[in-house]
Amino acid sequence: MPESYFFAQDIESLVKEISPDTIVSRTYFEAEKMKAILFGFASGQELSEHTAARPAILHFLAGEAELTLGEDTKSVQPGSWTYMQPHLAHSIVAKSTVIMLLYLL
Repeated sequence: MPESYFFAQDIESLVKEISPDTIVSRTYFEAEKMKAILFGFASGQELSEHTAARPAILHFLAGEAELTLGEDTKSVQPGSWTYMQPHLAHSIVAKSTVIMLLYLL
């Protein structure tokens, strides 16, 4: 039987180390209608333009990055949050070491 809740005390600690020139990811929660993935980007790393088949939320916990959403470019920092409709083209360029949560709904 599945647990009635999931609790993480310190979500950022799930990405222990981000080596130079890397992007690390860890799926830390998955349920029927949601998947949660923690990303760590070394400074200068880029997640090239892509789309998701499901609605998604990006929540930036640490660092600074450039986020492209369709034709718009946004500067993000800790606390930045966005909701994306399915199939929206988007990309991320880390300007410093970045920790980001991705929720696929």
